Amino acid sequence: MRYTDCHNVADFRRLARRRLPGPVFHYIDGAADDELTRARNTAAFDACDLVPNVLAGIEQVDMRTTIMGRAVGMPLFLSPTALQRLFHWQGERAVARAAQAFDTWFGISSLATVSIEEIGRTITSPKLFQLYVHKDQGLNRSMIARCKAAGFDALALTVDTAIGGNRERCLRTGFTSPPRLTPRSAISFATHPRWTLNYLFRERFALPNLNTHVAEGSNIALSVADYFNTMLDPSLDWKAAEAIRAEWGGPFCLKGVMSVEDARRAVAIGATAIMVSNHGGRQLDGSRAPFDQLAEIVDAVGDRIEVICDGGITRGSHVLKALSVGATGCSGGRLYLYALAAAGQAGVERIVGRLRAEIDRDMKLMGAPNLAALTRANLRWR
Repeated sequence: MRYTDCHNVADFRRLARRRLPGPVFHYIDGAADDELTRARNTAAFDACDLVPNVLAGIEQVDMRTTIMGRAVGMPLFLSPTALQRLFHWQGERAVARAAQAFDTWFGISSLATVSIEEIGRTITSPKLFQLYVHKDQGLNRSMIARCKAAGFDALALTVDTAIGGNRERCLRTGFTSPPRLTPRSAISFATHPRWTLNYLFRERFALPNLNTHVAEGSNIALSVADYFNTMLDPSLDWKAAEAIRAEWGGPFCLKGVMSVEDARRAVAIGATAIMVSNHGGRQLDGSRAPFDQLAEIVDAVGDRIEVICDGGITRGSHVLKALSVGATGCSGGRLYLYALAAAGQAGVERIVGRLRAEIDRDMKLMGAPNLAALTRANLRWR
């Protein structure tokens, strides 16, 4: 199977599974506990139906929008995700260039494998930095200052990782950052020689946004859950979030808001946007899907803050449903990580192009010439 045979996210997932050693694939694919919330994130869209209007005479649609102060060419962007050079040697460089090709936002994680400075130099399209607040306050201040100097457009504070989720697939496979060689993993690495050779003989694996202050994750192997539990600051609260917003001074987003109460607090501290997200189902299993929470959050604060639906999106129709409810935009991680693992930048560009084409086609089928025409009048819930 070649990447050009992949026509949707599910196709790229199958190809990624072939290309990656088991521990690495299951890190991308897995979630917490029984993975009920991970499945719910996409299934939630199935309970909502689109009602199209016909004979609209639409030859072209306009899907341009503005998110966090930057005009972009499409309402879907690429969420920040960690450890991308483990999935393909091009890592964040590939994803950044693909995002620029489609004129949309790209986010990098504190746990990125390419530096803040390099991404700042690589693309001129909108850049988002996802801040994990560490116990080391010097590290937190350093990352914020580096993002300012590198010209990042917005900061997203991760608010749902006070403790690491119970990612049982990672426990079974022994996944760590950097990967640790064990008798079980050695077999998987040996049977995926292309990945293994790239990992061993290309640029040395590191977390350059962190390794100025900590060795964990770059030189000392840890599971992601152990990293969260030992390195991140569990005392992070609303007062600290407001202080980070003030220190940053630019467009500011809270990533991981799921309740109306927290959405109102985000407004109160002066946030620009919230990402309605459950961390891809990787933290609290049994929590609701972002799409299921979207309407009540939009109704409560949508006139005062941008609301981004993050997670579970695998189709252009999912984007249309979220926008019709009232989301400012949509974002996702796995949707491009499978494609990155399968084929690097070419894979990411192919899946983003396929999703953009779906949004374009579905808007025409809906009789919607622009995003403003997508409203709840076009939706019915089962």
